[in-house]
Amino acid sequence: MELRPFGRTGLSIPVVGFGTWSVFDLPPRREDTARAVVRTFVDGGARLADSSPMYGRAEAVLGRALDAEDIRDEVLVATKIWTRSAEEGRGQLEAQLGFFGRVEVEQVHNLVAWREHLDWLEGAREDGRVGLIGATHYREGSFDELADVMRSGRIQCVQVPYNPLERGAEREILPLAEELGMGVIAMRPFAEGALFRYAPRDPGVLAALGVSTWAQALLKWTLSDPRVTVAIPATARTEHASADLAAGDRPWLDDEQRALVRRCVEEA
Repeated sequence: MELRPFGRTGLSIPVVGFGTWSVFDLPPRREDTARAVVRTFVDGGARLADSSPMYGRAEAVLGRALDAEDIRDEVLVATKIWTRSAEEGRGQLEAQLGFFGRVEVEQVHNLVAWREHLDWLEGAREDGRVGLIGATHYREGSFDELADVMRSGRIQCVQVPYNPLERGAEREILPLAEELGMGVIAMRPFAEGALFRYAPRDPGVLAALGVSTWAQALLKWTLSDPRVTVAIPATARTEHASADLAAGDRPWLDDEQRALVRRCVEEA
């Protein structure tokens, strides 16, 4: 799987990671599902796992899966602070340290109280409890504020949706990340599943794209923009994880192939 530099942080990571939204919010009797998916992703070369306190039990389930499979040291955990209270934010970090031991990438989720959180997160980074600091937002209408945070010089990475349906990041966020040397985590490469309904019926389309599945085509579309560092598909099925991993290899889609994917979505 291709490695890309995570901005100017000195890290290089594989281009396919994995998310935990929805699929890892599991009761104890179903945690084996998460363990199997984590094992599949990591064995296939994925090295970044994304979570959040917003995702219910997902952080705890991810932490137990990493420990049970004895692969914590192989994975960069990117999680988030999600609260308007700085005090509660510190509590969320303490819980995360209990789950993971350390947090390689701590993000302010959806820019909630970002000024208050960056003040204490910078201290947490200085004392080694947090590695990199980032910020996220899922809504294009908040990208102007996200760009302001990027220009502040206080974060090293951003996370935004980027797929053929959600292309707002192309206008400012991706160019600015490239200019500032920031890592980019692409969330929602499948638009939370909405893009699967546009799968082409003509098998010749997938052949023209050089992929086996529509999911691979969508991931390739996102990763073919070199400003994206890593995409984080989420799945509860090991066979889907294996297929997603295959999208992390060259060749990338050229402009004509990316346009073909967009036409499948726009003309459906």
